[in-house]
Amino acid sequence: MQKNITEQLENKLYSRNFTKFGLDMNPVVSIVSGLFILLFSSYALFNLEHASQLFENIKNTIISKGDWLFILSSNFFIVICLFLAFSRLGKVRIGGVGCKPEFSNFAWYSMLISAGMGIGLMFWAVGEPLYHFAVKPPIFDSANKATSAMATTFFHWGLHPWGIYALISLALAFFAYNKKLPLSLRSVFYPILKDKVFGIIGDIIDVLAVIACLFGLATSLGLGVQQINSGLSYLLGIDFDVKIQVMLITVITLMATLSVVSGIDKGVKMLSKLNIKLAFVFMSAILLLGPTSYILKIFSNSLGVYTNDLIKYSFFVSLENSSWQGSWSVFYLAWWISWSPFVGMFIARVSKGRTIREFVLAVLIVPSLLSFIWLSVFGGSAIYIDNQINGQLFDVVQNNLPVALFEMVNHLDISVLTKTLKVLLSTIGTLLVISFFVTSSDSGSLVVDNITSGGKLDSPVPQRVFWACMEGLVAAVLLLIGGEKALSALQTAVISTGLPFSIILTIMSILLIKSIKTSYRRQTRDKKIKLYDNSFDKYKSGKGEISA
Repeated sequence: MQKNITEQLENKLYSRNFTKFGLDMNPVVSIVSGLFILLFSSYALFNLEHASQLFENIKNTIISKGDWLFILSSNFFIVICLFLAFSRLGKVRIGGVGCKPEFSNFAWYSMLISAGMGIGLMFWAVGEPLYHFAVKPPIFDSANKATSAMATTFFHWGLHPWGIYALISLALAFFAYNKKLPLSLRSVFYPILKDKVFGIIGDIIDVLAVIACLFGLATSLGLGVQQINSGLSYLLGIDFDVKIQVMLITVITLMATLSVVSGIDKGVKMLSKLNIKLAFVFMSAILLLGPTSYILKIFSNSLGVYTNDLIKYSFFVSLENSSWQGSWSVFYLAWWISWSPFVGMFIARVSKGRTIREFVLAVLIVPSLLSFIWLSVFGGSAIYIDNQINGQLFDVVQNNLPVALFEMVNHLDISVLTKTLKVLLSTIGTLLVISFFVTSSDSGSLVVDNITSGGKLDSPVPQRVFWACMEGLVAAVLLLIGGEKALSALQTAVISTGLPFSIILTIMSILLIKSIKTSYRRQTRDKKIKLYDNSFDKYKSGKGEISA
């Protein structure tokens, strides 16, 4: 019965797909998304000043007027995740009873972190703690400035972003693998929209998801190559130039395309595992060669302050001067929410076979804890070094944020660290940034390809290549013509989608709980029937009694 229903639903959606010339895609979602991206990018490029000001005004209005909504909704998402994990509903398995995980725990955790925020941690691990150390934030008010700075950084990179990711990825995975619907954002709304999700309403939902994913990836790729360019400039003396950055985008896109062609089981998984191993080596080296005792102390103290004051400051909404909260906490929440369709789709894609309890706790706790350790090693080292050199490192962060990581490595104790080893560490750091960007690019291309194909997990290779190239092309063109200002304008526009997405996620949470309750009752009934059947077989063979 379920199989027949699934086939009917798939026929309603996939019958609209364009399947010629080696493609298999939803033409409405693909064409509308592509045209919108081209028109929007053209407007941003040829009216850069006007576009920048317009998007900045929209972002400021959304963040200043909707700060309470971002803060309350993000806390609501964490509460929902914890409820699902610790209630009886946590026993429900993604994919149904007997479904086994596709990936090992190490591979799974590696892909979670690499796709979630690996590149962001590379970019901000030195800069953000220094910002909060120089300008004491109004939250996590500890007696020690360094502890307050690090606890605030934990707040921005910990449970709140991963709660958003956990919720949307769980919803996508549940409706795809348990309800046998396409792995697409439209499927989450099937309980209220029914068959309408396979029509124009579903197309609109998927178009929004594609635009948010592609623009988010393009801006991250464009801004991130500046950090790679800074690393190469620091190591090899290569000019910090937009033409160099476009060449880097081309190389990264080519590498991501090769990974996309090989599929998620090979290229993406291999690169994600490489990322984590390389990151562990890099972090361990900084921990051992840097101010080890200080790092361990600031990690312990900051984690204590963070956990002790988490609830208090999670609900903090500034009543007077909200500029700091708008620029940092609310800005981050808007960015995580707007970024969630991409990360959620990817995590859902690799999480089949996990119980809801295992899934939620792993997505919430493991990446958060690893992020805290990473931030403590690099942020703690940065604060310690900045104190030793009278604020020179913070001056670098203010003037040239992309090079901050390499400057921090350069200022490690020269009596311990030779110049050759410093160059080696900076080289590893540059390679790690490149590796994280390739992983973000290839996983993002797979997600966009899944959405535009109507939720199919195995779409044609030429289609994957097309979206990987489109992502790199948008980033390169914006960077070449408009520079960082064009990319920042686009990023601001993407963040503005955080408000409607927060409302969508709230509705999605309610639908998810109702659907999981239904599956829980069905799984409990099936287990009882299976137990009874096994007991009856034993009874007939004279080997047991029928269980009550």
